[in-house]
Amino acid sequence: MSRASLFVPLGVFLLIVGIGYAGFKLNDPHELPSALLGKPFPEFTAPLLEDGVGSRPGDAHAGGDRLVDRSALLGEPVLVNVWATWCPTCKAEHEQLLHIRASTGLRIVGVNYKDDPIKARNWLRQLGDPYEFVVQDTDGSLGVELGVYGAPESFLLDAEGTIVYKRVGDINPRIWRDELAPALARLNGSSAGGGDG
Repeated sequence: MSRASLFVPLGVFLLIVGIGYAGFKLNDPHELPSALLGKPFPEFTAPLLEDGVGSRPGDAHAGGDRLVDRSALLGEPVLVNVWATWCPTCKAEHEQLLHIRASTGLRIVGVNYKDDPIKARNWLRQLGDPYEFVVQDTDGSLGVELGVYGAPESFLLDAEGTIVYKRVGDINPRIWRDELAPALARLNGSSAGGGDG
């Protein structure tokens, strides 16, 4: 057996380790590019969670009897936020969404993902409602169309409904300042007021 043949197993081992390391680095969902970037938000028809939860405290409307579709997302930029009450990170980002809506007037539409509608309505009554309206995605079918890994995930759409930005994970003050506000400013052609809070 030659000396060179002793190094072959070592070379193969190092190659496998290198490929594995590169593969693990690619598994960070925050760094995965979305196949939907630059493409239209998928067509959908789904029930509303409730009409105006935040605007009518104590409203007894049970929700779910009115349907909404993709056309409701058109006309101006909109942030579509996938969330659920079972998601602790969604609770962590909720205050930031309230701040964004109050300080910028950006339309925010919720997609309540694989959740209990009663719990979701109670959540919005208790924590405040940053959403113009909320779509029920109880079975996760819209999430499948969007390639959702879980919650929270967010999609910024232009006025024509094209996805221009995707965020896997929470929108926090840093993400708002460094990523989302600049993306919104590019859509608006001006500053979006992206301070750090």
